[in-house]
Amino acid sequence: MVIVMQKGASDEARDRVLREVATLGFTSHVSEGETRVLIGAIGPAPTEEVREHLRALPGVESVVRITKPFKLASREFRHDDSAISIGGVVTGDGRFVVAAGPCGVESREQLRAAARIAQAHGAHLLRGGAFKPRTSPYSFQGLGEEGLALLVEARAETGMPIVTEVTAPELVEVVAGSADMLQIGARNTQNFALLAEAGKSGMPVLFKRGLSTSISEFLQAAEYVLSQGNPNVVLCERGIRTFETATRFTLDISAVAVLKELTHLPVWVDPSHAAGRRPLVGSLALASAAAGADGLIIEVHATPEEAKSDAAQQLDEAEFGALMPRLRAVVQAVGKSM
Repeated sequence: MVIVMQKGASDEARDRVLREVATLGFTSHVSEGETRVLIGAIGPAPTEEVREHLRALPGVESVVRITKPFKLASREFRHDDSAISIGGVVTGDGRFVVAAGPCGVESREQLRAAARIAQAHGAHLLRGGAFKPRTSPYSFQGLGEEGLALLVEARAETGMPIVTEVTAPELVEVVAGSADMLQIGARNTQNFALLAEAGKSGMPVLFKRGLSTSISEFLQAAEYVLSQGNPNVVLCERGIRTFETATRFTLDISAVAVLKELTHLPVWVDPSHAAGRRPLVGSLALASAAAGADGLIIEVHATPEEAKSDAAQQLDEAEFGALMPRLRAVVQAVGKSM
C-alpha cells in the first residue's frame, strides 16, 4: 500500500507514520515527490482496519492499496517519473541520455579511441564491458579487473561517467568501486541473488529485459533491486527471442510505451543487441526515441571489424556521428532534450 502524506506535512508526522508502519510488520520506502511525500508499505496484504488506522494518523492524506505484483516500480506507488543521477548525468526527467562505447574493453588504445568517438559526438556516458558473459565458454570473456581500471582511466580523460556489466553477486562490490552505473544483462534478468546484491550497493542499475521475459516478470525482477532500498533503476529493452531471424532479436518497441504506462522508472533501449547488424542500429535508435524512451545504450568501436565481440553490430565513428544529429531532432520533436 501507499501512504500519501498531506502537502506540507511535517517531518514529525512522517516519522510517526514510519514507526507505525514498522510496528505493523511492513517495510517502508519513502518517495519524495514535488509536492507530497509517499510512503510505500511493503508486506502482508493490509486489512481495512490497518488502512483505517494509518489514515487516522496526523499528516496522512490517504492510504492506497497497490494492486500490481510489482509494488515499488508501479505508477500506483509513484505517479511522477523518477529522475536518476548517474555520476551527475540525470535520466528520466525529460532529458534523453546516450551511453556509447565498445561491447567489451579489449585494450587501453581500443577503449580510448571509442571513448573519444563517444565524447566527440555528444554521448553522455561511456559504456564498456570489463566482465563479459558469453554464450560460448570459448568466446572473449573480457579483461575483468584490468578492464575496470581502463574504464576508470577513460573516465578521468573524458569526464564521462561509466556503465559496465556485473555478472555475479560476488563481483558487485568490485564493480561498484569503479563504475558509476551497474549493468545487469539479459542473461541475468532473473538472477535474484545478483539483483538483491546490486540493490544493496545503492548504485544506479541499468537493468536489461531477458530474452524470453514478459513485461510483468521484468518489472517483478526489478523489484528485487528496489526492495533493497535502492530506487536507482533504469529499465532497458534490448529485444526478445521470436521466430524472426532477419535481426538478432526482435526489438519490442511496444514495450517502451507499456513500461512508461506501468512504471515511473526511466526506460532505455539497446538497439545494438536487437539489430545485430550495423545498418539497422540507427533506425531502431530513432524509433526508440520516437516511442518515448528516455535513453539509449549503443555499441561504438573505432574499428568494428577488429572487435573481439559483437563486431557486426558496433557502429564506427562515421555511423555514430551521422546518427546523433538525427537522434537529437527526434528527441526534440517528442518534447525531450539531449
